[in-house]
Amino acid sequence: MGESLKNAAIAALMTAILVAPVLGLRLKLDGFKVVLEPHWTPVWLAVGAVFLFQLLKPLLQRATSGIQLPALPPIDAGRQRVVIWVLLAVGLVFPFLGSRGAIDVVTLALIYVILGLGLNIVVGYAGLLDLGYVGFYAVGGYTYALLNQYFGLSFWICLPIAGAMAALFGFLLGFPVLRLRGDYLAIVTLGFGEIIRLLLNNLTSLTGGPDGISSIPKPSVFGIEMARSASVEGSQTFHELLGWDYTGEHMVIFLYLLALGLVGITLFVTSRLIRMPMGRAWEALREDEIACRSLGLNPTRIKLSAFTLGAMFAGIGGAFFAARQGLVNPESFTFIESALILAVVVLGGMGSQLGVILAAILLTLLPEMARGFAEYRMLIFGLVMVLMMMWRPQGLLPASRPHVELPQ
Repeated sequence: MGESLKNAAIAALMTAILVAPVLGLRLKLDGFKVVLEPHWTPVWLAVGAVFLFQLLKPLLQRATSGIQLPALPPIDAGRQRVVIWVLLAVGLVFPFLGSRGAIDVVTLALIYVILGLGLNIVVGYAGLLDLGYVGFYAVGGYTYALLNQYFGLSFWICLPIAGAMAALFGFLLGFPVLRLRGDYLAIVTLGFGEIIRLLLNNLTSLTGGPDGISSIPKPSVFGIEMARSASVEGSQTFHELLGWDYTGEHMVIFLYLLALGLVGITLFVTSRLIRMPMGRAWEALREDEIACRSLGLNPTRIKLSAFTLGAMFAGIGGAFFAARQGLVNPESFTFIESALILAVVVLGGMGSQLGVILAAILLTLLPEMARGFAEYRMLIFGLVMVLMMMWRPQGLLPASRPHVELPQ
């Protein structure tokens, strides 16, 4: 009991030191001054909860020694494909049944699905830890914004260009990290993401600096504007062509369907790639680089292909994000975004497409459903990740390879 009391006191003290600046002090506007206002109740609650947990931990371990948490039933590769097709079918029907706010939130979730599937190539298949993935996301968004601002190019022309530009940056990043692995690789990629953000923040004459670029036009429907009135005199808008009354929901639904189409393309391309020799080479590199080299495979080309293709999908997602928001600035591409995308891959199951889709939807929709806990979002998020690693470290739906069994 004495040892448990000692451990509980140490854990409570460390919790107080770490939590007090975050939960105990809040900024408050007092006239024209910003002052710190103490709120010690959340701190005492957190310290008390940690103290009681550490004190009762030995009793809980003895009480639950014979209890096992339920495991999710395994889903083979064939069933996962069926579930993905069902989700896509439900996604096609959803915009005609859901509210405008719900459609907009799910559109954001689909952007994270694209980003998660792209990062899954680098982290899940090739086993390369990338903490600067948001840099490619920013390259795609700013490529569309700059090409439209300076050259007047449309979304459909800029979309493949944004993907190609992000792929080029991924290819260039691949060279400095060819000899790195593990933590060293993560540090270099983290630095790359921060360099991109700082460049966008300081190249004021080109990128607008902290203000970013605004008035980015929405995508058109095969050249037909989806607006209240046409920007070119004499041309028709989408609702005028079909004889409909104008409503803002048309653009919301169109953006949702466009995002769903990009998710379908990303799924198709990635699922084909992992069945090709390139995908097998990624898995060989992930399992053992030395064995991969002994089989005659070139790790240099494998790493470059993973970084390039993963970055391409981030660029496509960034271009769509810029079109949806109508505004891009450096604060949209911070390290928190990279951490969130990586959490999507880890939580869903590295190498699992269905797991990444479900994790992206969960991590995007749950904060919107619990807006009352917005201040403690990252705290709850970290707690969920810790519990997930304790309960199911392989992810919600681990990757399942298709296999053939001979009859008995």
